[in-house]
Amino acid sequence: MIKNRSITSIDDVSEDEMIEIFDVTERMLSALESQKRLTSMSGKIMATLFFEPSTRTRLSFESAMNRLGGNVIGFSDVKSSSVSKGETLADTVRMAESYSDIIVIRHPLEGAARLASKFTARPIVNAGDGSGQHPTQTLLDLFTIKKEIGRLESLDITLVGDLKYGRTVHSLLLALARLDATVHLVSPPSLRIPHHVISAVKDKIDITELDDLSKVIHDTDVLYVTRIQKERFPDTEEYQKLIGSYSIDSSIVSMMKKDSIIMHPLPRVDEIRPEVDTLPQAKYFRQAFYGVPVRMALITLLLGGDQ
Repeated sequence: MIKNRSITSIDDVSEDEMIEIFDVTERMLSALESQKRLTSMSGKIMATLFFEPSTRTRLSFESAMNRLGGNVIGFSDVKSSSVSKGETLADTVRMAESYSDIIVIRHPLEGAARLASKFTARPIVNAGDGSGQHPTQTLLDLFTIKKEIGRLESLDITLVGDLKYGRTVHSLLLALARLDATVHLVSPPSLRIPHHVISAVKDKIDITELDDLSKVIHDTDVLYVTRIQKERFPDTEEYQKLIGSYSIDSSIVSMMKKDSIIMHPLPRVDEIRPEVDTLPQAKYFRQAFYGVPVRMALITLLLGGDQ
């Protein structure tokens, strides 16, 4: 259903399409775990245009394409591309279109991926656009919840940290609005989620905003922790005031339900203490792993490969 389409927002993926993506993800996960060699993307090329630093997203996209038998070209540093010479986004995308079958783009400006999709007939996948959206992260987040908790509906979910600049929570909240979730938004007042995101979901979801995590931690099924986004702050002094606003340690986890889970899009700084890593609720590294089969499924469906 999503063949040859661009995915620049989580709103570009319907509920039925999510189900299809997750069904294919399960098959990709089985192939990975059995070390089955896949060749469905043999002869296909993915261009990764990363105008902003990335580790997990870029490597998981590249790993996904390689595991499907395809090839990858692109850049991860604008200094090594013609962008450093003044090339426009439109021209960079048109160039990539000539060399590839699908284009994955990360850019510091919100809306850049959607703009890029206007300059090419190739599928564009948004790998993060400034403080805008990160739709493939949302897909792997939802898949993680589904795998680790067993359902997506009627969950109590707490999003904590930098909700203003954290694009992962913007996309995730839009998706949760379709799933009958109860959502708590925990952040310092200056890092509250943007008004336009709240406006898009307030009539569809039970949502509260607060700054005290202890008020909701006991009932939380999913604790989704985010990093304070230093690179988004126009004022470094303001960042220094807010860093460490929330730090999840073993004492906080002890207040959580035994079958609850802790997620984080990574990288982390000090918002989850290392002591939490070995606790059964910690699922953030598993969450990162799920990025590969989810992106394998998405690439397969976008390019019409064998499933």
